Amino acid sequence: MGSNDRDESTPPAPGRPLLHGYTNTSWRQGDRICKRYLGLDALARLRVEVASIQAVAATVPAPAVIDVAEADLLVVFAFVPGRQGQDLIDDGQGAPVLRATGRTLRRLQTDHPRLAHGDYGPQNLLFEPERLDVVAVLDWEFAHQGDEVEDLAWAEWIVRMHHPHAVVHVDALFDGYGERPPWPDRQAAMITRCEVLLKRSEVAGEQVAVDLWRERTATTHGWRE
Repeated sequence: MGSNDRDESTPPAPGRPLLHGYTNTSWRQGDRICKRYLGLDALARLRVEVASIQAVAATVPAPAVIDVAEADLLVVFAFVPGRQGQDLIDDGQGAPVLRATGRTLRRLQTDHPRLAHGDYGPQNLLFEPERLDVVAVLDWEFAHQGDEVEDLAWAEWIVRMHHPHAVVHVDALFDGYGERPPWPDRQAAMITRCEVLLKRSEVAGEQVAVDLWRERTATTHGWRE
């Protein structure tokens, strides 16, 4: 899991790295966000992200692509002011954030029913801090053709794994989405995604990440609705 193009409650100064990044390196320069792709399949992920943003731009908000420098594994996006969804959950806004998370996903799937974001959830959404409207869906580098339950299940996984205190608000996610798929389907999608990330870590030879995703996969197996 990785999210890299986040704003903060206080916008970073030019050149300052953004918080919440895991997979790549991102920093702000004035009204732009620069993102350099690192690690396994960096160029392929860059191309997927650019193509996906261009495909969904008329359906859900996403940062505009200003420039692409494939030789440098770099994309420049327009800066979008807002607060990151996970921070808002930690500030006690779990229910409205998750409701908007579900609603935005439903809007995406209405026009793109087979497009899975691949790392969907509040960790990759920026919100207008007062109305809590989604102003940007970030980090499309793992987008692919998949099942509709994948992104919904991963949004729930983010809450269960990183915000256990907010699990009481997970009903709001399904309220916003307009549907609650059966738990076995959601759990199976969570486990599949964990196993994919475990395999990526093994191929990359990142032992710390391998151990982490083994632990998270086992934890996800043990969850009950």
